[in-house]
Amino acid sequence: MPQIRVHDLRHTHATMLIEQNVNVKLISSRLGHASIKTTLDIYSHVLPSMDKSISDELEKIIKM
Repeated sequence: MPQIRVHDLRHTHATMLIEQNVNVKLISSRLGHASIKTTLDIYSHVLPSMDKSISDELEKIIKM
């Protein structure tokens, strides 16, 4: 069984909140980041589903 560090739990926690569309400002504050840029730079790249979500939303806009 792989060792799970507190840092791993922090990363999972932040990633799951971003995936659930929780306000990034709230996530950033919860993590103690001085800027939402830090939060987004560290955590937002990890979810392939985000790319699909963006594509789906863009498709909806174009079809309007």
